[in-house]
Amino acid sequence: MNTQVKFNNADALFSKALKLKINNYFQKDQINKTGSRRLMLKAIILLSSLALIYSILLFIQPHWIFNLILCVILGVNLAAIGFNIMHDAGHNSFSENKKLNTILSYSLNLLGGNIFLWKLKHNIAHHTYTNINGEDHDIEIKFMRIHHDQPLKRHHKYQHFYFILLYSISYLAWIFFQDYEKYFRQRLSVNSEKFHFPRNEKIIFWVSKFIHFNIFITIPIIFVGFGPTFIGLLVTSIVCGLCLATVFQLAHVVDETEFKTLDNYKVEDEWMIHQLQSTANFATKSKILTWLLGGLNYQVEHHLFPKISHIHYPKINEFVKETCVEYDIKYNEYKTFVDAFKSHLKVIKSMSV
Repeated sequence: MNTQVKFNNADALFSKALKLKINNYFQKDQINKTGSRRLMLKAIILLSSLALIYSILLFIQPHWIFNLILCVILGVNLAAIGFNIMHDAGHNSFSENKKLNTILSYSLNLLGGNIFLWKLKHNIAHHTYTNINGEDHDIEIKFMRIHHDQPLKRHHKYQHFYFILLYSISYLAWIFFQDYEKYFRQRLSVNSEKFHFPRNEKIIFWVSKFIHFNIFITIPIIFVGFGPTFIGLLVTSIVCGLCLATVFQLAHVVDETEFKTLDNYKVEDEWMIHQLQSTANFATKSKILTWLLGGLNYQVEHHLFPKISHIHYPKINEFVKETCVEYDIKYNEYKTFVDAFKSHLKVIKSMSV
């Protein structure tokens, strides 16, 4: 985190007005800002489905066609656990119980990632300096040019053809390479500041990586063999990677969002307005998509209020839009998933020349 970067929060009239409305809403009806029983039920469903699919693949071993279908569903299931359980817990918005948030945030470690590194990269860098090159490490994608300040290279000319391949392998690259890269250099990126890695977190890193490797590789090889395990892991990881990468990109890398260049480490706008400028919603009318994505299609509301559970985003959305109209601030939103994806492709093409 670069503490030199400053936002223009001197007056912050928009932020004050919006926060007042949101706080009044929760206080008036005495509503908890964290998740409810509904979110707990969703967590039980997602974790139970993971255990069920895993058990069927290992112990029942149906026809290979059904195995492939189950692996596709498993990939979506893993992404949904990340979107719904880990994400809210990682922001301490799943429950009022901090210990429960901590425990559930480690569901990321179960899936092969590392919650300590994720919080540094996501909660601090991405949520503070969204779409600012050199500060938001989520827009630093190898072999791709996302921001106009990033150098243009020859291979970028073809990025609108190969981006799907990169998204497909993003989950595998994350858990089997990038986490280790961050661990050993103790930097989120090559040029970022060094971070402190506590000893207990280092132990958790290695223990959880070992457990994940055994659950998803060693044990499956013992029960079904190397070939089926390799194919199953590949299919599951590709599907999971596509889900994770696409949801992030449609929320930030679209033609309606802004990519700013810093002038002496200063951002002209207040922090909340910057979030509105660099973030977009998509397909918010789809209840199925909202359920699966943990409300991350309401990315604007999430970036404005990351410590409020996603189950409240549809209601918060009303207050945000209302306040944007009052202060004449643009609100970025795409009606459908397809509209957002087309816009994302447009940005990728524009950054290739």
